[in-house]
Amino acid sequence: MAVAENLFILCFLIIISCVNIPLAEAKIRRYKWEVKYEYKSPDCVKKLVITINGRTPGPTIVAEQNDTIIVELKNRLLTENVAIHWHGIRQIGTPWFDGTEGVTQCPILPGETFTYEFVVDRPGTYLYHAHYGMQREAGLYGSIRVAPEKPEPFSYDYDRSIILNDWYHKSTHEQATGLSSIPFQWVEEPQSLLIQGKGKFNCSQLTAPSLNVSSFCDVSNPECSPYVLTVVPGKTFRLRISSLTALSALSFQIEGHNMTVVEADGHYVEPFVVQNLFIYSGETYSVLIKSDQDPSRNYWATTNVVNRPPKTPVGLAILNYYPNNPKRLPPTAPPPGPYWDDVQPRVNQSLAIKAHQNFTTPPPPISDRLILFLNTQNLVNGYRRWSVNNVSFNLPNIPYLISLKNDLTQAFDQTPPPNGFNLTSYDIYNIPENRNGTASSAIYRLSFNSTVDIVLQNAKYNENGSTSETHPWHLHGHDFWVLGYGEGKFDMYKDPRKYNSLNPIMKNTVPVHPYGWTALRFEADNPGAWAFHCHIESHFYMGMGVVFAEGIERLGKLPSSIMGCVEH
Repeated sequence: MAVAENLFILCFLIIISCVNIPLAEAKIRRYKWEVKYEYKSPDCVKKLVITINGRTPGPTIVAEQNDTIIVELKNRLLTENVAIHWHGIRQIGTPWFDGTEGVTQCPILPGETFTYEFVVDRPGTYLYHAHYGMQREAGLYGSIRVAPEKPEPFSYDYDRSIILNDWYHKSTHEQATGLSSIPFQWVEEPQSLLIQGKGKFNCSQLTAPSLNVSSFCDVSNPECSPYVLTVVPGKTFRLRISSLTALSALSFQIEGHNMTVVEADGHYVEPFVVQNLFIYSGETYSVLIKSDQDPSRNYWATTNVVNRPPKTPVGLAILNYYPNNPKRLPPTAPPPGPYWDDVQPRVNQSLAIKAHQNFTTPPPPISDRLILFLNTQNLVNGYRRWSVNNVSFNLPNIPYLISLKNDLTQAFDQTPPPNGFNLTSYDIYNIPENRNGTASSAIYRLSFNSTVDIVLQNAKYNENGSTSETHPWHLHGHDFWVLGYGEGKFDMYKDPRKYNSLNPIMKNTVPVHPYGWTALRFEADNPGAWAFHCHIESHFYMGMGVVFAEGIERLGKLPSSIMGCVEH
């Protein structure tokens, strides 16, 4: 049986292998998806999850550069709206299909069918996920893999996609209710870590007296058997590793194998070798591994929480050397991950990511506008909220793209939000006496084709200890140049002199490290309304985000399909 199983896996690997061969002309790729709740057991605990065609993670979209993707989405959630964001796809010419409810479209109502249509104009590794409420962490997510038209600056034999995630047993509704309550109820740490949708919870921890544990926590359920990555000895594998965690910053490692980082968020990087890949929610990386270890055994692949005290067990998968039985556990203990509170190795990885020498796009030498974003936690009318410059973000009832195009000035706050904070007086290491903030739906209006610098500033946010945590920020509709990282409070006169203007990597998601700053530059050259927000699910739900608008006057008539929540 094991021999037959391994032969099947080998044949499958050969079929899906992706070699660097120039590709044919653009195609139209059609998908028909049904989104609905189903009972699943990703970590052996049975709960309602959101699936696409019965699967979580959903189907991988595999395309070639400049292909057109058409997804016909049927909402069968019965009592919930839905929207899907195509994470990392810039949506040039199709801003209404970015999939951000409240920003670019009305939500898709229960029973409705909505069609997304867009071009994948750049090769690389991308994602899709729910962008309505906190549905992403209910299982509605998947991978996008876009092959290039031209040869890449590295070679490999096989190509695989792996999504890392954390997993809660409470529903998103329970979590959202707690976050929106007085007294505030935090979501706490996730119960499990998933590798490609699979994890394992210790059922013995479920001890309620009236609980029939075996009825909904079954470690023998194949849905929660370890994810198996089968490799053929002597080959090179490209692993496209992505994170869609709701909360956790992660480290990923493979026992006995180094990883060479070659791509980040769809851009080629000057290769560098890591043993631990640090990855934050919304980021994607490609790493190369060589199957050059002892082929008579299998090896562990693990992921563990960093940045927060580790209360969540390590996520485990198996690197299976063909023709070993894929179910055979490695003979060694899983490798320990890095210390959760050791920030410097994470900063070092961020600094190591540079654009590949043959694929470098220099940033504009100067910017037209600088916006400083201070990340803090505030009280707004007694509710605990995350804020930017003491302003907590609220989505309006009418999506921005629609109200901006139709000049519906009453649809959202018209007072411009602050461009910064008091750099001189603000102490990032202490919480201010007055923690009150305001809530607003105001947006940042950017001059079309202008160059914008963003500096993200981290600070202490909690009374308990020296609390400052990593926030991964994601920009829709654009890539940005990562100009630099720094410790402490940003100095707008000295720190720009340290910017990397020679070979900065371009990304769509970037971390700002504890008590540090991150500087970005992008061109406002994509007409539309675009969200920029912390990719931690609860943080964005609590107001940690902004919206940029640019070039709205250049857009033609908006599709009627996005306007279901607007009176015609």
